[in-house]
Amino acid sequence: MNAPFTAPELSSGLIEAAREAVRLPAGSRVVAAMSGGVDSTVTAALLAKAGYDVVGVTLQLYDHGAAIQKKGACCAGQDIHDARMAAESLGVPHYVLDYESRFKQQVIEDFADSYLRGETPVPCIRCNQTVKFRDLLDVARDLGAAAMATGHYVRRAEGPAGPELHRAADAARDQSYFLFATTPAQLDYLRFPLGGLPKPAVRAAAAELGLSVADKPDSQDICFVPEGRYTTIIDRLRPHGAEPGDIVHLDGRVLGRHEGVTRYTIGQRRGLNVAVGDPLFVVRIDAGTRQVIVGPREALLTHALTLKETNWIGDGLSIEAACEAARPVLARVRSTREPAPGRLALVDGQPGVVFEQPEEGVAPGQACVLYAPESPSRVLGGGFIAGTVPSLP
Repeated sequence: MNAPFTAPELSSGLIEAAREAVRLPAGSRVVAAMSGGVDSTVTAALLAKAGYDVVGVTLQLYDHGAAIQKKGACCAGQDIHDARMAAESLGVPHYVLDYESRFKQQVIEDFADSYLRGETPVPCIRCNQTVKFRDLLDVARDLGAAAMATGHYVRRAEGPAGPELHRAADAARDQSYFLFATTPAQLDYLRFPLGGLPKPAVRAAAAELGLSVADKPDSQDICFVPEGRYTTIIDRLRPHGAEPGDIVHLDGRVLGRHEGVTRYTIGQRRGLNVAVGDPLFVVRIDAGTRQVIVGPREALLTHALTLKETNWIGDGLSIEAACEAARPVLARVRSTREPAPGRLALVDGQPGVVFEQPEEGVAPGQACVLYAPESPSRVLGGGFIAGTVPSLP
């Protein structure tokens, strides 16, 4: 077991909050996932100060030469260096695992294929679902850890039927949307020490401890996409995604041509380069025929949706059973949108959500995350949006 961290003192409240989040005996081994950012570094520091046997692990997800040039990229070359230096300053052992090939196959390739299908993917969810919360958890167990802790802003609470996943106390930092795919078994093993803290308190703790990452900017955009231009990645991996096609109005009129369905997302207005007098929005993408279908804003309204790759961490045995019971839910269809009331139902034979009021701009490939109306912070699970039922014919 490594020696207790003896850097400058933190407030007893922060240390006690970490113990409350971990709920393991002092001295228990906990693997801290260290990305090199302020959140994961403070997580490791809090665990060390709380008396746990901390082991830091960082995933190398990129080629060092290329990645070190991208600022704000999780687990790029500079971030790995920062994580290593942070672990050294905390006095905890640190390991770097080469997961570049896994990340490319499970996250980047999936990202490109999703756009080819006319979807709008969320690669951060796929990364948490595969590389971090499946592969890395296996490593943590191999290291003899009783738990793995991350710097995500969510809360884990003990409920009557076992661990529950809840939104962060700081609503502006909440990351529960990106963790809906966390399984019950994973949730039993994971810990989130920052879930009850506001971001300013985390940065203040980093500064108080003299950590070099205290003022480091948060990661922006998708970590592996250079300068936010996702088409650069897709054109390189799937060049046939740039094949041209028609831009078609809902009424059947061909309004123009496009340079590839991968350049469009549901709800998009800018960059259509067509004009019919009234504003037009992308309302559907038919990848099979390479058609981008456009229409008025009201055509974006969605009455119901279907889900694929579902995960259920609510009460009861399955999401299918919850659908048969027409369980009321709050459904969040984008990370930047508040959950909307609806109910679970079987839609076209698949698990789905029927909204009380139509939702706008629901895009296949995005996640639909479900929360409990009787306890709005609690995550019940969710799935990726497979299809939509429009409110208008």
